Amino acid sequence: MIDRIVMINDLSNAKGGASQLALEAAVQFARRGQSVTLLCGSTGSRELEAEGIEVAALGHGRLLEGSRARAMVHGLYNRPAAMMVADWVARNDTPRTIYHVHGWSQILSPALFAALRPVRERMLVHAHDFFFTCPNGAMFHFGRDAPCGATPMSAACLTSACDRRGIVSKAWRSARQGIQNRVLGATPPPLLLIHGGMAPYLARSGLSDGDMAVLPNPVIPWTLERIPAEENRGVLFVGRMEATKGIDLAAEACRRAGVRLTAIGDGEMLSDLRQRYAEMAWIGRRKPSEVGQFARHARVAVMPSRHIEPFGLAAVEALWSGLPVVTSRDALIAPDIVAAGAGLSVDPRDVAAFAAALSAIFADDARAREMSENAHRHTRALALPPEAWIDALLDGYTAYLDGGRAGLLAAVRRSAGNAPEVPPTAIVLPFRNRRAAGRV
Repeated sequence: MIDRIVMINDLSNAKGGASQLALEAAVQFARRGQSVTLLCGSTGSRELEAEGIEVAALGHGRLLEGSRARAMVHGLYNRPAAMMVADWVARNDTPRTIYHVHGWSQILSPALFAALRPVRERMLVHAHDFFFTCPNGAMFHFGRDAPCGATPMSAACLTSACDRRGIVSKAWRSARQGIQNRVLGATPPPLLLIHGGMAPYLARSGLSDGDMAVLPNPVIPWTLERIPAEENRGVLFVGRMEATKGIDLAAEACRRAGVRLTAIGDGEMLSDLRQRYAEMAWIGRRKPSEVGQFARHARVAVMPSRHIEPFGLAAVEALWSGLPVVTSRDALIAPDIVAAGAGLSVDPRDVAAFAAALSAIFADDARAREMSENAHRHTRALALPPEAWIDALLDGYTAYLDGGRAGLLAAVRRSAGNAPEVPPTAIVLPFRNRRAAGRV
């Protein structure tokens, strides 16, 4: 029996993948009769409170939304956040309360982990990215435009100009990581990884199999039936219109291949891309329920991210809908897609090779159909049906309370491995349905 589930996240609204998953889980737990609290750094949420979820909110903005001086200080160690969390724990904790941390790098800061010291034997962390060990959170050298090979916080790491915002930002992030490492101490909390490919990167900092378990993300396909990709002539991109996502590379590759790109999402590059590639379809933000109408006309989906993608929600949504995917070689799911015969992996910076990969799929209807069928049938291990994901979390929490970290990790591995292959259709994930597609 679980007394209460405490979800901890910077935000109470779904502006990104980590927040989205945290809030979806909170709502589904509440709907299953669990007592749920959200401890967040931002403002409260009437939507969550309407679901019967207690929300304790700090009321702060994200790092880049306020004054630079305040961000520098609170980002390193947000004392008000620590006080809020510690006070809640002191007043409400019970021996069977679980603390599940999702996002802390934007508001809550490493101070969160100091506040959770009294309950660290019942705390776990969901690794949606690499902020647990890597100062810039990406295990990626943005100056070299390539994955980083350094051990986090080593001399090679500390002297590397890897941060996208420059050396001052890198120095500040390194200081924050140092504070976090000291607060956490020698024994890390157990981590849930969204893809097994994250483990070798995290292992560079000394984490072992006894510290981590893989819990694939929940996915609902855009269409339940297989899209007959071999009959279609379009390319689909769903995501943020920003350089890290490689949307500009996709547009140029499609132009060279002579195929039309349909891009769903918004972001800082959208206006410029509309002018530079006027022949493409720039749809803007759409509800997830509306993506299917565009996906049904696509032959292939693309995920050309310049950095390491730990998961890639839109790519898996495409695969489960029967769309082949051409993905960046730096995406952790790239080897899975290629092994399943469900798409191709490219260096998206090599636009000529990117265009050639698209042309190859467009030139061969039989190959397109085979990839489409493989995507629909043989990529189920990449993610979980939503109900199975919630089941795995609840099983893991109970095992954590009864058997410690070993019990938690074993239960998560067991639940994830026994999940059904076909996603159910009954469950509705409220925050994913309400958010605009192209934001995660």
